[in-house]
Amino acid sequence: MTHELMEDTPVKSLKSAARRGGIISAAALSALALAACSAGQVTQTASQVAPVNGAEGNSEDGTVAVRDVTIVLDEKGEAALKFTAINQDTSMTEHTLESVDVNGQSVSIDAEPLSRDCVLVADSADRLKATPQADGIGCIQYTETSLDNDNFAVGGNVPVTFTFDSGEIEVWAAIAAPQLPAGSHVRQVAPEGSN
Repeated sequence: MTHELMEDTPVKSLKSAARRGGIISAAALSALALAACSAGQVTQTASQVAPVNGAEGNSEDGTVAVRDVTIVLDEKGEAALKFTAINQDTSMTEHTLESVDVNGQSVSIDAEPLSRDCVLVADSADRLKATPQADGIGCIQYTETSLDNDNFAVGGNVPVTFTFDSGEIEVWAAIAAPQLPAGSHVRQVAPEGSN
């Protein structure tokens, strides 16, 4: 009778137990490997910066900042300086942009003093006209800039010095080509079969 009971009891093979153990071990090892990949490593997003084309800089004391500093050329070859200046002084002090020089050349600019958290947006007259302005929203002032085109080479870089009442900010600004209106440039397409 004991012989009959033993035959009716299902017996699991050692192969299936070993297989389950192998699967569990592989899963645990995979989880450990994936966790180790992110431990202590520098992530790709840790060093991302704001999506602007121009240079940026801060005054030594951190009270004033400039962003998106770029020399822009138009279709006629006229040059202007595009930038945004921000008063970030926590003592609530007004700051004044006294002058701007591009490669030693003075930039024509007219700006009022900036209060705390106020922004000065500067660009060429034509580009400012084409840019929507935030009238009545926040503390934003717009001003036109111009400078002589000193044979600026598109794609090059030149030194720009901003002189504020609280100090100087020096950056290297890229020289940008004119931006063509969408759909205005006809691209030549090569005939089929030619490479």
